Amino acid sequence: QVRLVESGGGLVQPGGSLRLSCAASETLTGIMSMAWYRQAPGKQRELVASIGPNGRANYKDFVKGRFTISRDSAKSTVALQMNTLMPEDAAGYYCYINGQRRRWEAEYDYWGQGTKGTVSS
Repeated sequence: QVRLVESGGGLVQPGGSLRLSCAASETLTGIMSMAWYRQAPGKQRELVASIGPNGRANYKDFVKGRFTISRDSAKSTVALQMNTLMPEDAAGYYCYINGQRRRWEAEYDYWGQGTKGTVSS
């Protein structure tokens, strides 16, 4: 029943920027990690960036220095600032949140429906 809703996608020229946001439909407790994935036509979905419970961020090499992931666990939101965009970055972007509300319960995993980022001149 929990939904993750992404926003901020759109069309930009090469070198431009987009800021993607993702919000859960309800407050999530026990969040362990948040991440952004992307999937381009004809390609497999790939991890772009993730951020752990202590705010430590990890980035794939192809976005290092250009993208920044941030989170607000209290609001169950995660954002991705994308700068210096290239045509290769064009893809559907999906947010992901996993966690565990109670230690005796199974972990939860939630995916957003995706938001499209288009990079074209």
